[in-house]
Amino acid sequence: MSEEPVRLEPAAEAPLHVVATAGHVDHGKSSLILRLTGIDPDRLAEEKRRGLTIDLGFAWCTLPSGREIGFVDVPGHERFVRNMLAGVGPVRLVLFVVAADEGWKPQSEEHLAIVDVLGADGGVVALTKCDLVDEEAVDLAIEDVRDRLRGTALQDAPIVRCSSQTGEGLDALVEALDAMVEAAADPAEDERPRLFVDRIFTVTGAGTIVTGTLTGGRLRVGQEVDLLPAGGRGRIRGLQTHKRSIQMARPVSRVAANLVGIDREGPGRGDVLGLPGEWRPTRVFEVRLRPVRGLAHPLTTRGAYKIYAGAAERGARIRFYETGELTDPEGCFARIRVSDPLVLDVHDRFVLREAGRRETVAGGVVLDADPPVRPGRAVHRRLDARERAARADLPSLLVSERGAVPASDLAILTGAQVSAIEGAERTGTWWVADRVFDQVRGALHAELAAFHEDHPLDEGLELARARASVVRSLQEAGSPGDVSVADAMLSTLFGSGRVVREGSIVRLASHMASLAGREEEAGRLVRAVAEAEPTPPTVDELTSAGFASDLIEAATRAGMLVRLSRDLVMTPGLVARAEALVRGSGNQGITVSAFREAMGTSRKYAMPLLEHLDQRKVTIRRGACLPVSPNTWTSRSLAPLATFGWSVNPGAEATNTRTWTIPRTRSSDPRASFNADSAWRAHCLAASCPCSSVTGSPRWPGCRIFPSTIATCADTYANSPIIRTGMYEATGSGGGGSCSPWVASRSSMPMLGIVTEGRRRALRGG
Repeated sequence: MSEEPVRLEPAAEAPLHVVATAGHVDHGKSSLILRLTGIDPDRLAEEKRRGLTIDLGFAWCTLPSGREIGFVDVPGHERFVRNMLAGVGPVRLVLFVVAADEGWKPQSEEHLAIVDVLGADGGVVALTKCDLVDEEAVDLAIEDVRDRLRGTALQDAPIVRCSSQTGEGLDALVEALDAMVEAAADPAEDERPRLFVDRIFTVTGAGTIVTGTLTGGRLRVGQEVDLLPAGGRGRIRGLQTHKRSIQMARPVSRVAANLVGIDREGPGRGDVLGLPGEWRPTRVFEVRLRPVRGLAHPLTTRGAYKIYAGAAERGARIRFYETGELTDPEGCFARIRVSDPLVLDVHDRFVLREAGRRETVAGGVVLDADPPVRPGRAVHRRLDARERAARADLPSLLVSERGAVPASDLAILTGAQVSAIEGAERTGTWWVADRVFDQVRGALHAELAAFHEDHPLDEGLELARARASVVRSLQEAGSPGDVSVADAMLSTLFGSGRVVREGSIVRLASHMASLAGREEEAGRLVRAVAEAEPTPPTVDELTSAGFASDLIEAATRAGMLVRLSRDLVMTPGLVARAEALVRGSGNQGITVSAFREAMGTSRKYAMPLLEHLDQRKVTIRRGACLPVSPNTWTSRSLAPLATFGWSVNPGAEATNTRTWTIPRTRSSDPRASFNADSAWRAHCLAASCPCSSVTGSPRWPGCRIFPSTIATCADTYANSPIIRTGMYEATGSGGGGSCSPWVASRSSMPMLGIVTEGRRRALRGG
């Protein structure tokens, strides 16, 4: 092979791959990468001075097939294992380096253990420095390496003898790398992208740059991205791979992302760059944990551990589910709690090191990145199912486990966007397992049926009680007792036709409240009310007299009685008489006192009657009680004065009230107080002038209203049509288009005098 590597153009659409080096310190990893790529991966001045790789290095080359691969060169010294793990964590292809002159060393063993527990998808072993030993030593080294690899992820990896100094075997090594990449499965590109950040720096004029290995999906220039778990949202200004600017980065590749909106101090090694809303950091997760091969001591929960996942390092505490200490090479299910959040996905692999012994002790695979707070008795069955499940099975598995899952959580926890799930039903924003839906549906139907049997006169359950029943059933089914899922399920049940909602009442569709069998009792109730009218007994008095509350409600629903308030019912005949009385009052309306006297009752009964008529839109309260008619003001715009209870004095020039118009709002000043008392009692105070015709628009004069002594009046305003609210009555006079009202006696009629163009026009309250 020539001294300078041959530069080939990469195949544009070929899948990208990244290869991580591994092996003992000073076994020639960096020299080999330099010879293969022409790029020195040792980028730090201290590394060049000491001749020792300290941190991650990066290089790339194009293979004879046209495939382009990137290399992550890792340090081999024991003190820098954490840096090695940051580089190898997201990578699944390995170039394992062993020096022929030194043979297998301690860090060779630890690096192999790391590669093994991370589950390498492919590997090539380079036996370097073959120029320093004779042929027999090379053969012995190859035999020893083959024995060491047996039973590991690299047991079938080809072993290539080579020398970075002489170039011996480099062509064969390149061919072996090409074959490894060709045999490797194409990386997934349709999943959620994650860029595992392993390096952060700034470039003058560009800003923050993060680099890392991209997996899962594609990133594009212009996309918004979240930095997790550090927090922060930015935008991708530019992307590079292998020092080429690109518009889209594909997995698996080494990527540099220029970020806008994220400061240099924000990102750190171990953070993840992902699309907004697709990832949720976690502190607790469940795993299959396996001890490394040849571990000389049991694995216990008492050690001080560090976990390495992706490019991140965290302190960790372990809880075994099946044993007090771990010796079984097959491992066990466990729960891990970390010191700071990690961005994990199901099937992610990790490495566990014991800080005290400074050794790699275990590795594993993530099975649940967001486990239940309490594992439960079925934890082994649940995790066993997860361990055997493919990614496509995760949505169905998650809903089956939890009974109900928000659709947004389903996407985050499984990485899947689904329109249908076997064994589950979409209701609102939730996915609910069929078994849970059946249990909740059956429980609600049973409760409604029992209620209808016990209370045949009642329409049904209150909505709040039905909701509580659904929440209780959800909890009994082992699902989240969330009100939002209960409401979503109720909406679905209402749509099914078997359960009906009427206002705040929920009933079975087959149930109709009826007085059948209690007609005689209902007749006695109506007679008791009618005989005491117009001052009938209250509801409390009726129940004290032996009439059940459900009978009163049923009679009301049947139209035999009319409920005016919580504690008052009357017969329809009395209500009809009151309505006829008000309608007969014409545009003048009727006052409360006149109404009370005409009905022969007291204010205690008159007011609920009038309020009932108001609610039914029979009357409208404008000082007096007015019957609703086509001329009655019901909008927020201009209206005839008569609609406010005003009429023209006899003898006044304007005989058509439509020439006297005012705008009417609840309050012309947002600062004016408007309490519950003044709201329905409010009188209007306005300035108006006649129109040139009965159909023309009014000409507003300049008006000035002085503050009333009533607290609800606003401050002085000038040169505007005036509307004020408040409990007051006023009289006034003026000239030149001005009006000066003031408080008059509460017993006097509201009077407003206006002089316009020298002619006095008086309006009197109706």
